[in-house]
Amino acid sequence: MDEHLDGAGFETRAIHAGYRPDPTTGAVIPPIYATSTYAQDGVGGLRGGYEYSRSANPTRTALESTLAALEGAAHGFAFASGLAAEDTLIRALCKPGDHVVLPNDAYGGTFRLFDKVATVWGIEHSPAPVTDVDAVRAAIRPGATRMVWVETPTNPLLSIGDIEALAAVAHDAGALLVVDNTFASSYLQQPLALGADVVVHSTTKYAGGHSDVVGGALVVDDDALAERIGFHQNSIGGVAGPFDSWLVLRGLKTLALRMERHSDNAEKVADFLARHPAVSQVIYPGLPDHPGHALASRQMRRYGGMVSFRVKGGEEQALAICAATSVFTLGESLGGVESLIEHPGRMTHASVAGTDLEVPADLIRLSVGIETSEDQIADLERALG
Repeated sequence: MDEHLDGAGFETRAIHAGYRPDPTTGAVIPPIYATSTYAQDGVGGLRGGYEYSRSANPTRTALESTLAALEGAAHGFAFASGLAAEDTLIRALCKPGDHVVLPNDAYGGTFRLFDKVATVWGIEHSPAPVTDVDAVRAAIRPGATRMVWVETPTNPLLSIGDIEALAAVAHDAGALLVVDNTFASSYLQQPLALGADVVVHSTTKYAGGHSDVVGGALVVDDDALAERIGFHQNSIGGVAGPFDSWLVLRGLKTLALRMERHSDNAEKVADFLARHPAVSQVIYPGLPDHPGHALASRQMRRYGGMVSFRVKGGEEQALAICAATSVFTLGESLGGVESLIEHPGRMTHASVAGTDLEVPADLIRLSVGIETSEDQIADLERALG
């Protein structure tokens, strides 16, 4: 982290970390360095360490520094997508014969990456509920488990894992704890401070925040771990481009403000759904009856903008509701300023159908945006009615 920001608050770091006004022009926002190569002052005489933009680019460097600062870490790495970040991490840390423990309701893309891609390389995986520390411990294979992979809250069932306890279990087994922090964002949750070794983000989501960029990130504090990830990032090459980096940087500057509004609105939406006769279950960590409510209250700043719920009438009714909203746009992804609605079983989690990770057919997932909450609720009431 920049020394001049030591002790600074989250909002201050989000705006000022990673870049100071340009000494030549005074530009207060990092430029988009749309260049592939850099002039050298003699062979090997690099200016600022830049030689080729796959290896490093000043706009990406500003983003990576900011990502690290927001997680209280020393090293950040920006990628072309969340899955590119995950793929690079797997290749950097795992070898044939290694084993990974995954959430039993992991994001469908993460499961597909392990189940259909990493398995071919000889990397095995086992599902376990992140809510059950003993089950995670039982899923670990002594001497083989390299990573315990956690989402908290999980996607799409919003289960809450005890990061501190899971870190202890992973470390006792000689494994690393990887936390996908996408749903919470770095504003609501700080996994490294709770003992995690690696934080994963799809920066497409809350970090970017405007549904106009695809990206991913890895954040670590350990120097040796960072060296391995950095080598593989450069060798594999799935890096964030300068314009994408600039868009995520722009989004991060308002992350704190947006997450407060997302959380405000989601709490109101969850309360409305919990009282609606057409809804059989509301899944939101901010509700007192959520099994992980107390834990989320302890390790998160707020409860976030994601709400899942199940409806009476089964899959047919769930699909009808998804098609009937207007403020909530039917679409995949999440974390943008606009509200989105989706059917996980048919959309984001279709890849887990027929597996232990299959999600309920009557489940609907909401990404609650920052519109007027009364309009969001009225839209849902019409669709449910």
